Order: sequence, then structure tokens, then C-alpha cells
Amino acid sequence: MLDKEEIARYARHISLENVGLEGQQKLNSAKVLVVGAGGLGSPVLQYLTAAGVGTIGIIDQDVVDASNLQRQVLFSTGDIGKSKVEVAVERLQQLNPFLEFVAYKVALNTENALELLQDFEIIIDGTDNFPTRYLVNDACVILGKPFVHGSIFKFQGQVSVFNYQNGPSYRCLYPEPPSSEEAPNCSEVGVLGVLPGVVGTRMANECLKMILGIGSVLSGQVEVVDLLQNQHLQLKINRNESNFERTKLEESYDAIQNDAMELKATITVQELKQLLDAQPNLTILDVREPFELEICSFENSLHIPLGQIPTRIPDIPKNQPIVAVCHHGIRSANAIAFLEQNGFDKLSNLTGGIHAWAVEIDSNMATY
Repeated sequence: MLDKEEIARYARHISLENVGLEGQQKLNSAKVLVVGAGGLGSPVLQYLTAAGVGTIGIIDQDVVDASNLQRQVLFSTGDIGKSKVEVAVERLQQLNPFLEFVAYKVALNTENALELLQDFEIIIDGTDNFPTRYLVNDACVILGKPFVHGSIFKFQGQVSVFNYQNGPSYRCLYPEPPSSEEAPNCSEVGVLGVLPGVVGTRMANECLKMILGIGSVLSGQVEVVDLLQNQHLQLKINRNESNFERTKLEESYDAIQNDAMELKATITVQELKQLLDAQPNLTILDVREPFELEICSFENSLHIPLGQIPTRIPDIPKNQPIVAVCHHGIRSANAIAFLEQNGFDKLSNLTGGIHAWAVEIDSNMATY
């Protein structure tokens, strides 16, 4: 039960018709585990703490680095070199002393994942690498737990909820991980400092809705936001039953991003060159923004920015091969996922995007 001080603290929640005292008590009884206390984890942790989620677990083995401070708003200059989870718990306890925080200063791996996740009701994945994302997904499938996923790239972010009420899993969106060339992280290409805040608050919102049992949860769809162009796009995801047959974790996830495993329907720059030599009229679907075309582009490509794909499906030829391209291969993979849901089946994603083409094939093409 909440005491008078807690009732006063959460008054603006309790006054909401869809929350009330009963809903606030649900939040107070909930147990949520946040994997990663970095850019996404920072806003997630702050808002779950302020909302009164009773038990919050935090997993992160890293220490605070100066380069983190541009976006990881839980930390300050004096924290450089300190454990992220230790600093996070200290700050969050100051924000809300009524909650229980459980700190795990470890790396999530095959040996500890099931044990660490089993005591929590909802898992939030704020990590920045594919091995851990697949590990979190597989552990949640085995344990039957929903998890909130978020990812960020430059000016773009994604949010979705997986394994929720018979909804799809992360592997239903990405059956296999992209190679490291297809998926550079923010340390390699940068990220706008406010983007993790925008995506992280959306992740926290999905978590609160699941605890309270209210509203529409982002299950079966992934929301893509582009802060540079002020665009929002929602892509539908179908559940693949075969992704829920897993009964144990893989022996190791450590090499998953370096094994050169590719997304379904990918094509290398060398393979694309051979296709273009044989089929000069091959449709290349460029999903970048107009300003990017001014930097470099394929001749005679079909240009439709990612955010316009849903409204311009009639402009895309359906009965001939299409190669989707963008800068690094991330947006084009999202475009393919959406088009597959809408009946397109002759699709390929250019591995590494136009950047890889410029490096390997056409040195005269500008890179950025």
C-alpha cells in the first residue's frame, strides 16, 4: 500500500482516470529490468523511477566516458571513470527514495541471462549491439516475458514491443543479424544527442502501458522516427511461429555480428555490380532524403524517402527485382521489411549501402 507521502508524490498519476490509485499500486508492485544504462537507458530509468515502478533492475558493466555525456543524461563530468550502474542507482535513489534498485555490474551473456531476467516482469533493451539484442530476445522467448526494444542511428530511432500477448519477436523483424558493415554503431557514425531522449521516453511509455494494462501497445509494429526530417513511420510485423520454438540459448552470441551473417534478401556490392552489368534497367530503390542525392546517387534510381514508402507503393514495380539502398543499409532494410508485408517478394538490400559501393566499386562517388 502507498503511504500519504507517496500518494502526494504520484497525485498527477492518481488523478488520471485510466490510472488512479489502483494503477499506481500496480506500478509500485511492478518489477522491470533495464539492460543498458547508456543513451536509451538514461531516460528510461529516469521516467520509470519518477513514475514509481517499484523494483528496477539495471545491467551494465561499463564506466562513464567523456563521450557519453553528450546524450547519457544520468551522468555528469564528475562521474567519468565511475561505474554506470553505481552512479545510476545513486542518482535514481535521489529522484525517488521509495523504490528498490538492483544493480548488476556485469555483461549480459549466455551463462547469466536466464537467471538475471527471470525475476522481472518486463525487460527493456537499451543496448547498442546486435549480439545482446538477440540474446535478450531469445531469453525473453524462453522465459515468456515481453520486452521493449529501442535503437538509435544518427537522427533516426526505432521503438517496438516484442513477445507481448502472442505478438511477434525481434527475430520476426530481423530473422538474422546484419553484418557489422551493415550496422555501424553510434560510436562509429554519431548520434544526435536528443535522439535517445525521444526514443527512450517512448520506450518507458510502452512499459508503463503494459504494467497498467491501458492503451495500445506497440506490439506487431515498429515505429521509426526521423528527427532531421520530422517524419514518423510505423511498419507492421507478422508473428513467425518458428521463432518461438526455442528452448535454450545459443552457446555464444559474442561472434554474431562478425560472422558475416546477413539479413534475408541481401546483396553485396560485387553482386549488384554484376547484376547491373547484365541488367542495366534493374530497379534501384533509393530511400534516402533528397539532400543526400545531391552528394551521390545511382543513375536512374527510383527515389522514394523511407517516410513516403507507405503512400507511394503504387510507384514501386511489384513484379520485377528491386534493390533497396540507403547510406549504410539500415533504412533500406526497414523499407524491405515494410514492402514484404505488402506483397513484394523480389527484394534485396544492398549490404553496407552506397557507402560500401563508393569504397569498393566507384572511388569517384562521394562518401559522407
